[in-house]
Amino acid sequence: MKPLACLLALAAASASAAPLRVTLLLPDDDPRLERNRVERAYFGHPTGPAQDGLQMALKDSQLELDAAGHGLALDVVSVASPDAAKAAAQKAEKAGALALVTDLPAAWTLAAADGAKLPVLNVGNPEDRLREADCRPRLYHLIPSERMRADAIGQTLASQRWQQVLLLTGPSANDQRRAAVVQAAIKRYGLKLAGSKPFKLSADPRERDLANPRLLTTGSYDAVWVVDSDGEFARSLPYRTVLPRPVVGDAGLTALGWHAQFDRFGAPQVSRRFARNASGRAMQQADWAAWMAGKALAAAVLAVPKGKPAEMQAALAQVELDGSKGVSMSFRAWDGQLRQRLLMTDGQGVVSLAPVDGVLHPKNVLDTLGADQGEKLCKARGG
Repeated sequence: MKPLACLLALAAASASAAPLRVTLLLPDDDPRLERNRVERAYFGHPTGPAQDGLQMALKDSQLELDAAGHGLALDVVSVASPDAAKAAAQKAEKAGALALVTDLPAAWTLAAADGAKLPVLNVGNPEDRLREADCRPRLYHLIPSERMRADAIGQTLASQRWQQVLLLTGPSANDQRRAAVVQAAIKRYGLKLAGSKPFKLSADPRERDLANPRLLTTGSYDAVWVVDSDGEFARSLPYRTVLPRPVVGDAGLTALGWHAQFDRFGAPQVSRRFARNASGRAMQQADWAAWMAGKALAAAVLAVPKGKPAEMQAALAQVELDGSKGVSMSFRAWDGQLRQRLLMTDGQGVVSLAPVDGVLHPKNVLDTLGADQGEKLCKARGG
């Protein structure tokens, strides 16, 4: 080959290898990752940054992307408010990013989604309103929604014939919102609300009774469902109820997107690989969601090599993903949620999977977890 031709070939190779960029938006000084919270390892709470899972996915996909002459590079940006999230999204779009990945509070997530005409992959916020009343046409969700987790627990209780449910709810606005989701699941699966009581952790001696498991669990019931977004009260509840009954929800038996002790469908290899890449940290559901976001982006890039946002949007809507849960997963057209199995875990291992055996659906049994197509809760999307 002549020297000029060689130079042109090298230039072309360099151009094709120029990585496409993805921007990850994280909260500045994330309170969820404060040392005292991480050490307590509450059910469903993150224990490390989302970039650990994303970077693992990009590393996993590197050979396939290289073979196709593509690359993906990650930019991590911390933001401190909804306005900062919107500005960061706009800046990423101007810089040529092909997509955003967010691990932000709900209002910040919406600000980012409204700030740029890019696909946005939510890996950390489970609030149902992001899939329902406040949904966006370019917003996708890898983390299971609150309703999905409540449906998984409801199905499990119904399958075990634990019909009478005592509901204990914490004092925060988030607890109240989540308790409404739980009550809807109780009704959806034919369970009965045996009672509903508030609890509160307080240093005020006059409120001591509101944190006493013995006083809170008097009565007749088959299971106790505890809603505790903070996690501190819930962890003290199992084995301290008046009746010897199972505790579910935010302690005891819960539904999660991932658990490091899951031992089927290649899951141990995924968890071990993550631990190697994250300095020994165990993989949590938020890490799995971030990993799946990276896998989805890599699959979309392979489908539309130019990486234009509109093409990426169309490609993401069509991807079929393997997340080591034994099923093919895809995004629902009507709310952008990733269909997936949930793992029922007591914190030590995986007890069972949801949807539970025997639950039926006319098209895809995974759609029994979360809002189904006929409910039309998201007005901004088709499907």
